[in-house]
Amino acid sequence: MKPSADQTEILKLAGDTLDDVGNYALLELLPVGVYVCDRDGLIIRYNRAAAELWGRSPRIGDPADRFCGSWRLRYLNGTYVPHIECPMAVALATGEGMRDGEIVVERPDGSRVVALVSIEVLKNADGEVTGAINVFRDNTEQYNLRIALGERKREFESILQALPAAIYTTDAEGRITFYNEAAAELWGVRPELGKSEFCGSWKLYWPDGTFLPHDECPMAMALKEKRPISGMEAAAERPDGERIPFLAFPTPLFDTAGELTGAVNMLMDIRGRKIADETAQQLAAIVESSDDAILSKDLNGIITSWNNGAERLYGYKAHEVIGQPVTILIPEDRQDEEPQILARIRRGDRIDHYETIRQHKDGTLIDISLTVSPLRDEQGRIVGASKIARNITERRLAEEQQRLLLREMNHRVKNLFTLSSSLVTLCARSAASTEELVSGVRERFAALAQAHTLTLPPTWNVASDEGQTTTLHTLIRSILLPFEKKAGDGEPRAVITGPDLPLGGSAVTNFALLLHEFATNAAKYGALSVPDGHVHIACSEDGDQFALTWRESGGPPIEREPADEGFGTLLTRATVKGSLGGRITRDWAPEGLVIVLSVARDQAMAR
Repeated sequence: MKPSADQTEILKLAGDTLDDVGNYALLELLPVGVYVCDRDGLIIRYNRAAAELWGRSPRIGDPADRFCGSWRLRYLNGTYVPHIECPMAVALATGEGMRDGEIVVERPDGSRVVALVSIEVLKNADGEVTGAINVFRDNTEQYNLRIALGERKREFESILQALPAAIYTTDAEGRITFYNEAAAELWGVRPELGKSEFCGSWKLYWPDGTFLPHDECPMAMALKEKRPISGMEAAAERPDGERIPFLAFPTPLFDTAGELTGAVNMLMDIRGRKIADETAQQLAAIVESSDDAILSKDLNGIITSWNNGAERLYGYKAHEVIGQPVTILIPEDRQDEEPQILARIRRGDRIDHYETIRQHKDGTLIDISLTVSPLRDEQGRIVGASKIARNITERRLAEEQQRLLLREMNHRVKNLFTLSSSLVTLCARSAASTEELVSGVRERFAALAQAHTLTLPPTWNVASDEGQTTTLHTLIRSILLPFEKKAGDGEPRAVITGPDLPLGGSAVTNFALLLHEFATNAAKYGALSVPDGHVHIACSEDGDQFALTWRESGGPPIEREPADEGFGTLLTRATVKGSLGGRITRDWAPEGLVIVLSVARDQAMAR
């Protein structure tokens, strides 16, 4: 079909547009499809490459092939596009060309080609649209590659979204191009893609609380210096004011030519670690300030930690024992305990309040209560043990004292019953009538009660908050008051001679216990058990020593020294040596017992 005059003019304009080719034979040599339409959309020229892309050769000027020579057109999503709505039709209708548009060309055989389209609108001198040139090429491969890359990108972003760590990316200028949900959660905001820069948080701070501008944050540093940064700490402040400490790991990204294209950053929320660190510091402070000895050891029994309480209890400093076997704390006769303890720890057992004996650095033995627990690593494996040792020496002494007091109470009660019986017997021997017997028993029991009160420790005397004070002679008279009646020969039954001694504090109780024990035994077995018996108490001084001699006479003859020591004898020895720091001797002479008690004067007078 021969072109009309108007079409000839269009072709001339087209020739000028196509770099003044002038000869349309050159179109056939081009590797891209080119076709020209008049202002009504009729095709007036096309080259062989265009026909190949269409899969057909339309007739020039045929109204059936207006705007495009393809069999069918579709959008990229597969939707059918009528020719009257194709890019060429739109360009002719609007007078506006297009660059690098994409449309799908469907051939008669059903195959489809993604075409990259550029359209130039032709206009005359008056600016009127006279036609258009469409240059298009097969872009299927690039389109498929782009689709594949897009799918990989979406797959990659899906993976990043699933990660628990906060991750985001930026372009080379630092504008955020992607972030996952974990990042949004950490920041407390959702930054605008393509606008927010370097970090999506509301505000940033250094670990010391100093304000950190976004363009100086770790991501900005990585982009500026073109190097990865590993584990730099900062804190993101949310709009609600909460600050989230994190570690940043920004890494710059480069293309195949080595040009910077952007960066990826991972933010690790370290709130848990901070809390763990603070908890560990608190626990360490508690351990160090504990009065109990706390130490740890490995499964070979080697000491790995040592607190101040352990230093106070055992006498070793930390540098002296860490790395040493724990057996240095165990006496020789108890070395077999440690293997048994380690065996139980390896089984995962806990040992609670195990009372044993350990050894101080100076060799002193210490009563302790021991608690041992397994130590586990992050995988739950037992790697050692912690030991808490509490000094129970004072508790043991208190328990011993309690047992002694209970035995003393039992001894006193028995003595009081025996003494009461002796007093009644003594009164009955000298009483002329029942009234006189009752009066005598009453008087002696009253004296006995008064003497018994003096033997109570100060803490038992609820009537007074002050310590007891008296003199030795006064104390002796009070205790012997129940036996004050004269003997059968008319002489006083008890005679006190020599210097007096003021008593203070616990010395009152200690002397009262001793004298009460002497008098009770004399009333049961000695001089005070018979009417004609006598007791002579002689006091004397020799420098800083004070001596008391208790001498009995007129009582039942002593045939031999007692074979066994009773509780009273043990109590007496414990009081003299332990409490008064003195000495006591007994002479079991046939004519009567002689007791010599010697103590330091200042010890007896102490308040």
